[in-house]
Amino acid sequence: MAKYIIEKSGPLRGTVEISGAKNAVLPILAATLLTDEPCEIMDVPALSDVEVMVKLLESIGSRVSWDYRNKIITVESGKSLRNEAPRELVSLMRGSIFAMGPLLARTGRAKFPLPGGCAIGARPVDLHKKGFEALKAVVEMGDDYMEARARELIGGHVYLDFPSVGATENIMMAATLASGTTVIENAAEEPEITDLAVFLNKMGAKGKGAGSATIRVEGVESLHGTKHTVIPDRIETGSFMLAAAITRGDLLLTNVVPGHVSAVMSKLSECGVVFEENDEGLRVRADVNPLVATDIKTMPYPGFPTDLQSQFMSLLTVVRGHSTVTETIFEGRFKHIGELNRMGADIRIEDRKAEVEGGQPLRGARIRATDLRAGVALVLAALTAEGETEISDIHFVERGYEEFTQKMTKIGANIRRVED
Repeated sequence: MAKYIIEKSGPLRGTVEISGAKNAVLPILAATLLTDEPCEIMDVPALSDVEVMVKLLESIGSRVSWDYRNKIITVESGKSLRNEAPRELVSLMRGSIFAMGPLLARTGRAKFPLPGGCAIGARPVDLHKKGFEALKAVVEMGDDYMEARARELIGGHVYLDFPSVGATENIMMAATLASGTTVIENAAEEPEITDLAVFLNKMGAKGKGAGSATIRVEGVESLHGTKHTVIPDRIETGSFMLAAAITRGDLLLTNVVPGHVSAVMSKLSECGVVFEENDEGLRVRADVNPLVATDIKTMPYPGFPTDLQSQFMSLLTVVRGHSTVTETIFEGRFKHIGELNRMGADIRIEDRKAEVEGGQPLRGARIRATDLRAGVALVLAALTAEGETEISDIHFVERGYEEFTQKMTKIGANIRRVED
């Protein structure tokens, strides 16, 4: 198992190129199952989660080639596909379930073990089931699997009790080959959903409304191959914004869409961070004003993203003032707090609220990443801590951040990746 060894680092300075979005590329790769023609996906990040999705597609019967140098994956899902996904792959990544909707639409049957991934709280598949049933599929739930069958998918109306990103995407994909029109209400509005919709429409789908609370998909008989470039990763963008902030640095982020991170920019501006947009990208300056605390509350997009809550909390531990962090999405997303407190932070938890007394000096410690985003939060805290910090279980970080140590080292972070 690998670990990070980190020592206190001065202000981070330089340029960071943001990679393609993990949360966009996974459903897009799954959507290639909807056609038997080749699809070419560009700006694909080299991540362990992407590797799992590639292996999953291959296990179903797709032919996949990955040009790592040019960040291009080509998928050809021929006319003969398997209906079931292997447990050993699905257990590694929750995003595996994205392949279920396309496989059901193409073959009339899909059986998947219940997926794994980061343990950050309940992420039930009930809404996926509800969506498939709205398309007139018969869905059977076992203790550890879900199976959907349909001689023909028929467009229907589904209201999501919660704007689930995964359920919205899975229903969208299944609906592309259904008879008639499907309407999804209270749909998730994340940019990754819009990116998936763009890809599907390039394939010949007829979808409207992605990025809003109501999505309409008019089914078509078949889809064709296409080429598509994945959007930049807004969570990586926000993470490097916070890296600049916590070290009082000055970073230029390239390949970004500022509109995708407007909620994070707003909160960082309240703390005193200055942003400058130019032709090169987005400049993040935390060396202009003294930084102070602010409150954050996670919400579905376009609200503050839960995937940046833990990283922002690391910043709040070291800036002046008291702050409250409210987590409304995942009940298990405070596991990093115990590790931060071991480093000297002063954070108290009450239900889904964390009270942070900022301005505490942090010290190096032996700690472990509890999930993907928490791992990066601990790295950010370690950059400001006196002494040496050792972070284990960094495989979580490598699920979602491409060339993380290289990017951090390039801008001045004192971080090493070592094998135990």
